[in-house]
Amino acid sequence: MTEPVAVIDCGSNSTRLLIVDGSGRTLERTMRITRLSAGVDATNRLAPEALARTFDAIRDYRRLMDRHGVDAGMVVGTSAIRDAANRDEFVEGARRLANIEVRVLDGHAEAEFSYDGATVGLADDSRATMIVDVGGGSTELAVRLHGVLHAVSMQLGCVRVTERALGREIVTDERRAAAASMIAGALDAAMAAEPVLASVPGGVRLVGLAGTVATLVQLDRGVATYRRDEVHHRVVTRDAVQHWRDRLGAETPEARLGHAGMVAGREDVLVAGLMVLDAVMGRVGATELLSSESDILDGVAAWLLANPHTAPTWHDGGVRWPR
Repeated sequence: MTEPVAVIDCGSNSTRLLIVDGSGRTLERTMRITRLSAGVDATNRLAPEALARTFDAIRDYRRLMDRHGVDAGMVVGTSAIRDAANRDEFVEGARRLANIEVRVLDGHAEAEFSYDGATVGLADDSRATMIVDVGGGSTELAVRLHGVLHAVSMQLGCVRVTERALGREIVTDERRAAAASMIAGALDAAMAAEPVLASVPGGVRLVGLAGTVATLVQLDRGVATYRRDEVHHRVVTRDAVQHWRDRLGAETPEARLGHAGMVAGREDVLVAGLMVLDAVMGRVGATELLSSESDILDGVAAWLLANPHTAPTWHDGGVRWPR
């Protein structure tokens, strides 16, 4: 296959685009904060304003796709969309604007493509590689052992935890306790469903994905302007996660924007994401994590290039991707 392909990931907090050529070389990679999940946890519906922000991004991405001559691709929806009663409204609008297929991924498919994308190009390690993908509406954990992917998707995204428990202002003891309880409960259920995640023989190399991890790396390195090579494959310690969780939690969102590396649009939800990240690290026994800027976009793009004539099929409200 020589034609370029595009993947648009409509997540809970951001809408992102990846265009690659037929050899997998990146032609375009961009992101916009759209907060599609705003209010979904309370109303079970995608708000008109959130849909409008996301559709505006998709419309602009279609222009970039036209510039690169893209005819094939996929729009993928994750937690916010699969949780919404009016998800068909999103699917129909996104398909019309992007003029490519639109698929809503179930949690396992989301974890699998995130794992595939994040593990490409990693150096060998004696430990098993586990990914933690802290999104806006959900967090995925996945590890492949003896050829089998063990994965869970938890309702623990940074936006969801913020809206349900932590709040957006300076973190109080009461709010912190409520968020910690929510996170612990979801992790308890996840580890009960996939016990191997908590006790991988030989320990794990933990690879962190998505905006919470990328912003953490920028903050920890003092990188004011995003550059992929400054963020990709950087090691961050659990001590650093806890430092920034506590430091930012003691500040207003406006004050958080004063830190070099803080991404506008994440200042009100990053503390919740860091709480999730710290709790996961504690559960899997990781004292550090490796950041990855390759993720679900890369995983889906690779699948599209390898399967140009194979269509995914629906199941259980999600989508089954032939492997």
